[in-house]
Amino acid sequence: MTAAVDERQGALALRAMPWVFVLIWSTGFVVARYAMPHSPPLKFLALRYALSIACFGLWVAASRATLPRDARQWGHLAVTGILMHAGYLGGVWTAVKAGMGAGTVALIVGLQPVITALWLSSRGGQDRVAGRQWLGLALGFAGLVLVVEHKLGAGEISGFNLGCALFALVAITAGTLYQKRFVAPCDVRSASLIQLLAALAVSLPLAMLETPPMQWHPELLGALAWSVLALTLGGSSLLYMLIQRGAATAVTSLLYLVPPCTALMAAALFDEALTASVYAGLAITAAGVALVVRGGR
Repeated sequence: MTAAVDERQGALALRAMPWVFVLIWSTGFVVARYAMPHSPPLKFLALRYALSIACFGLWVAASRATLPRDARQWGHLAVTGILMHAGYLGGVWTAVKAGMGAGTVALIVGLQPVITALWLSSRGGQDRVAGRQWLGLALGFAGLVLVVEHKLGAGEISGFNLGCALFALVAITAGTLYQKRFVAPCDVRSASLIQLLAALAVSLPLAMLETPPMQWHPELLGALAWSVLALTLGGSSLLYMLIQRGAATAVTSLLYLVPPCTALMAAALFDEALTASVYAGLAITAAGVALVVRGGR
């Protein structure tokens, strides 16, 4: 009886993982809004990586988690860390710091599911995209546009911040595909530790060139604590496990839900109005993600 209950609870936890991930990941843009007035982006991210490494190091030591023994796996994990942490976060936060609105960044990065699906379809294999999934991808993107279109401000986009956002898009897409292809299943704590070490090694030299220095404002400290404990230890670990457990197209389609969730959070925290188009976008995006996730089954 106990074994059956444990099995049922485990199944429920697995089903809840994608939605917990979406909620945590959606807070990233809110955190950027709090932190960026008080710090250059790469300085903040380098400190976030360093504190996260300390947390994961203690966790790995306390739990005696096994580190990969194959040097090639260390290399593969380092590549994904550079792409999915240093590349993606560095691009997003630099774009926000350079004046691009969070909704615009979310829209650009939200192209990831389409790019992932196009790549996988061109390559063939078990992650090929079914017809219903293509419909879901199109619906998800249409809903995403409805959610963020009212935030697209004139004069907000420059060549520099657009380049940063596109760099983030390429980095997170390449990192997801690379992990799915090359990284063997291993302990998520050990994997995250190696990924963050690689991200810090790339980000720290660039952060040292940034000016001005960080200003230790309460909003900065709160954003830093949330970034380490929730976004890195929680969100990034969940993303790693989801990629290992599921098809890449279905996993990345969940990122369509991030801009709508961000819009709801911004309305609650910053009194940003929710228009009729936002509500319509929420419904369309949810329907699209459902088609992608279920269409391949």
